[in-house]
Amino acid sequence: MSAGASAAEEADRQRLLAEAHRRAASEAARLALNYAAAASSEKQTARLLARLAGVGYHLLPDRRWPGTRRANVDMVVVGPGGVFIVDSKNWASPTIAAGRIYRDQEDVTDEFERLEQLADDTEAALGEIGLAPGEVRIIVVFTGNKRIRPGTVGRVEVVGEADLVTQILGRGYRLSPDQVDRVLVKVVEFFPAISAPSPSPAPVVASVPEPVLAPPTPPTEADLPDPDEIDDAILEAMKSKPIEDWMAFLHPDQAKLVRRSFGGPSRIRGAAGTGKTVVGLHRAAYLARSNPEGKVLVTTYVRTLPQVLKNLFARLAPDLVDRVEFTSVHQLASRILSQNGVRLNLNKQRADLLFEKAWAEASAPLIAIEKNKDYWEEEVRHVIKGRGLTTLDQYRDCARVGRNRKLGPNQRADVWKLYTAYDRRLREAGVCDFEDQILRAEQVLREHPLTGYSAVIVDEAQDLSCAMVRMLARIAGDAPDALTLIGDGQQTIYPGGYTLTEAGVSLGNRGVVMETNYRNTAEILEAARSIVAGSSYTDIEGIAAQASAPTAPRRGPKPVFASFPTKVAHNTAMVERVRAATKAIDVSVGDVAVLCFYQYQVDQAVRLFAAAGIPTITLDKYDGTTTDALKIGTIKRSKGLEFKHVLVPWVAPRLKAERRAIGEMDASSEREDRDRRELFVGITRARDQVWVGSVGAK
Repeated sequence: MSAGASAAEEADRQRLLAEAHRRAASEAARLALNYAAAASSEKQTARLLARLAGVGYHLLPDRRWPGTRRANVDMVVVGPGGVFIVDSKNWASPTIAAGRIYRDQEDVTDEFERLEQLADDTEAALGEIGLAPGEVRIIVVFTGNKRIRPGTVGRVEVVGEADLVTQILGRGYRLSPDQVDRVLVKVVEFFPAISAPSPSPAPVVASVPEPVLAPPTPPTEADLPDPDEIDDAILEAMKSKPIEDWMAFLHPDQAKLVRRSFGGPSRIRGAAGTGKTVVGLHRAAYLARSNPEGKVLVTTYVRTLPQVLKNLFARLAPDLVDRVEFTSVHQLASRILSQNGVRLNLNKQRADLLFEKAWAEASAPLIAIEKNKDYWEEEVRHVIKGRGLTTLDQYRDCARVGRNRKLGPNQRADVWKLYTAYDRRLREAGVCDFEDQILRAEQVLREHPLTGYSAVIVDEAQDLSCAMVRMLARIAGDAPDALTLIGDGQQTIYPGGYTLTEAGVSLGNRGVVMETNYRNTAEILEAARSIVAGSSYTDIEGIAAQASAPTAPRRGPKPVFASFPTKVAHNTAMVERVRAATKAIDVSVGDVAVLCFYQYQVDQAVRLFAAAGIPTITLDKYDGTTTDALKIGTIKRSKGLEFKHVLVPWVAPRLKAERRAIGEMDASSEREDRDRRELFVGITRARDQVWVGSVGAK
């Protein structure tokens, strides 16, 4: 090789080496800028959050991103407001528009998807100790931007540095100190500490003098949020009342069920006190966060319960109040008809009078079977119209779930004559009953589907008619997690019934049973069981079942079953019972409920306690907000609610006695079992103590 060739090769080598140095220098400069910005941003975030340490918050900076070796999470904050995963960014001009985020003009929304997945993974991990999914929040703070308009990108909350502390404190007090400690232990385990990573080998090693670094410039007062604003936010958070424990902390099995995904329609069932309604509310919040398209509809039979659930939900998930809709089934049907221009002359009183006339016309053969008119009215309204049957053959083939008296083909033909007589009179008068309202709404939905809902959750599903379930299933569809039915066949207190097969709903093994009673004490649960011992019911899945026996880990005083010779003695004892209960430190008059079988008893109780100087509120006016007044209402109206103390007055003595053996063909057996289930429901509304009063024989 000639000397010239050797020199040329060396020149090429030096040029390549110089180019490598230039590339390395450029990359090092870029990384230095990024690390400097990140370090500055993270330090600023730590300074902003330092004030929270004095009010029960724990700051965990620079934690390892779970499942990775080197990725880090800037800050995890654990405290009374829940768990906050804080990511710091130092972008010059972030912009949020239509749920997306832009850096300058570049759409960088995809960068936030990893944060959303981190939130999901954290929820799953903390669900193992019972933390509800909504208590994990993701916050991206833009340091260097003292004020930017707060917004959301998916489930990521975006704030400027001036709003970071108030964003966290705005959650109020959701966890007790003991719960904070339990969560902190799990968070430290899930987000391990991380040490600074070793630098990657550089392509070119250069020997240069060690640079002398200038001391960091401390932030000026102008760089930090207004301290008075932070102090005000801290004081406001400290004044806020703690939410109920169940809103933030569940049993781990409940927390996992909230997040569970089903491939189609599903059902959650369990005895009273197992937390079905609680799980339903949390599941509504979870589904609303998981699917930004459409609202979640929560519905039930009792007209006043949706408003109660709505107000409870507003405390549970205030950020989702516009994503979850609460309404009764009849209110929903009314809206469907109204939106489609269908007008009905809905008149219950007139409909009742027309049934009386139909009964007078067609009752003769039925009286010989059962003389009680109410029984046959229930048959028409709940069995025939509740299913939307249109032919005698359909009625003859109907299983009549929940009806004890067996009817042969000829007897059913006589019932059908009563139904057609009633239907004819309704049409002639241009009047509709509530069953017509549901059937007409279901018909409208076949032609004009209702859109805008991503999921439907039905509480107390066993109280709905077959036609109601069909209507709701049509709205929900059969997509994964689109329809969730929650309920317990043992708590059915309305006549008649249905099976999901009749309603065209297939669960396909997508059913979950909750087996632990978290509400009642063992003593209350045992007393309630004794009321329904020996009775059976047919569940909406078509399975004949006996009274269930969930476990109840809590203990307390035995319920009081008191009998009195006169109504005056009974009423005096009831008033004294309420006064005695409210003398306890942890019980206010608003924690006590008087639950009655009939509305006229509710009216009597209101007058009785008004005369005694005890403030009251009836359950038809109760909306779930805290009130210092004795709650009075029917047992039916109390479904889905709970109270520390419950009094059930004026109970028929026969219901306190052991269930008597009744012939299968006796229609009274159905009424007897339904009354017992209703008393069971009333007793199991109580968390701590129960008083059941009756007048007459013990």
